[in-house]
Amino acid sequence: MDTKTECERPRKAVVVMFDTLCRHFLPTYSEAARWVHAPNFERLAERTVTFDSAYVGSMPCMPARREMHTGRYNFLHREWGPLEPFDESLPELLRARPTEVGGPVHAHLCTDHAHYWEDGGATYHQRFSTFEFVRGQEGDKWRGVVDGPDIPEDPSALYPNFIRRSPMHLQDRVNREFVTRLADMPQHITFSKGLEFIERNASSRSEWFLQIETFDPHEPFFSPEEFQALYPDDWDGPEFDWPPYHPVIESEAAVQHIRRLYASLVAVCDAMLGRVLDAFDKHGLWADTMLIVNTDHGLLMGEHNWWAKTINPWFQEVAHIPMWIHDPRHAQLAGQRRAALVQTIDICPTLLNWFRVPPPPTVEGANLADVLQSPEAVAHPHGGLFGVFGGQVNIVDPTARFVYMRGCKHGSNNEPLLQYTLFPTIMRGFFSESQLGSWHAHPGFSFSKGMRLMEVPGRNPRKSLQPTLLYDVKNDPGQQHPLGPEAKHIEHKLIAAMVRLMAANDAPSTQFVRLGLPHPSTMTSESVARAGVLGTSQGEIDRARNAHGEASKSRMLNLLQANNLKVYGPKMIKSNL
Repeated sequence: MDTKTECERPRKAVVVMFDTLCRHFLPTYSEAARWVHAPNFERLAERTVTFDSAYVGSMPCMPARREMHTGRYNFLHREWGPLEPFDESLPELLRARPTEVGGPVHAHLCTDHAHYWEDGGATYHQRFSTFEFVRGQEGDKWRGVVDGPDIPEDPSALYPNFIRRSPMHLQDRVNREFVTRLADMPQHITFSKGLEFIERNASSRSEWFLQIETFDPHEPFFSPEEFQALYPDDWDGPEFDWPPYHPVIESEAAVQHIRRLYASLVAVCDAMLGRVLDAFDKHGLWADTMLIVNTDHGLLMGEHNWWAKTINPWFQEVAHIPMWIHDPRHAQLAGQRRAALVQTIDICPTLLNWFRVPPPPTVEGANLADVLQSPEAVAHPHGGLFGVFGGQVNIVDPTARFVYMRGCKHGSNNEPLLQYTLFPTIMRGFFSESQLGSWHAHPGFSFSKGMRLMEVPGRNPRKSLQPTLLYDVKNDPGQQHPLGPEAKHIEHKLIAAMVRLMAANDAPSTQFVRLGLPHPSTMTSESVARAGVLGTSQGEIDRARNAHGEASKSRMLNLLQANNLKVYGPKMIKSNL
């Protein structure tokens, strides 16, 4: 047996990252989720510190991963995109660790997350020392079948809504033909490759960092039959395992069907997590290996009358996320919980601290070592921002009691909206011709290392529908009752905190204009009060709608009717529509 103390043994770290792991579907976080089969997540909670107030930052998938690399918010400056040439990347910082501190840390990535090999994510994996890709998730351009899948002529017989005939969805149907058992699932293969890395390197005298990252339980909710059998379902409608990105106009039976399929995929994730925990037990990794288990965001599955994310407000089901950390220096804390506000931007500085690498000045996140040690420690004394480019800018206060969701200034048409980059790519493709035909040179920001940037017009006009709302999420976790004029003083405090945090992020001045916020250089108590929305006519309209999506639902139905689209199977539509 190795008798070296924790301080003498080479340090290692494992990050297990799931995509779209919903906190409210985990028994360790919600009593209402006791029906979900997740024994290994409960086992994880017994060996780690559970964070009860973990929040997202920049959304969705790749912006969150950019935060994990850089430890700073990016959603105020650009939409989904690659790491930029000026970004300080966690795995690169580890690889460049000076000899006097122990020399380079080998950083290895195992992932089935197909966005890494698309235009908008192509610069992340090369920052690692080594990486392994697993193909086949979602609409990954994987298997080449020229004639494509066999689908009915009438899309409503198979696809509940009109987007299900897109090339991505058709490619996904091709990919599924090659996944016939658990061992074929990209997630299973990804974890197997990560475990192979552990087997090869568990006893290495060198220090290493491993990121095992799966796209699951992101939609589509496709899992082997033995996992679906955990949740008996009498659904007899058309195939429906991929919820659309719009308000819910499907039946309650369809909503419950989706939730059961999601729980089935969570059960697969739980089984894969158990394999990692077994490896920690087998190799004694608890003594010298930091373990972080996290996700990028959650998902709406009928809550607030919405499906999915991004086009809707960032409600708790999406923004309030699970997170667990084991730090070998504080192994005695296993099984404890922490109430302190933490965010995705904290993962980078926490890992840098573990490997004795000082964070660069651009890092905005907090090293969570202090929070782990003390239940009273505060990681974010001014609160935390979160959101998506062009959408609401949200702030959660330092106690994680209040969430303020700031929409664009009423009547502004969500403008001005500009983004800044040196890589003009989006998720799958490039910026549009009109964007690239109207860009201007920008001198850059405090974090861009003196590089001049492209200032490009933004997009995403749908996000201008999002209202300004304030919630007490401790007493109203379901966000059913937005606060009104009686909470103006809270709104004013959060406006001032939001402006300061945006200034610390060196947000573009146009963001303050778009949101109707005072500029930090001229902010006064009077200008903050003038920026308040609660109690105004528009504020009362937003509050009355209660953010349940009714107004947006009407717009969606009008759009469908205007285009004479027959898109819903007979079992799908709500009876009262």
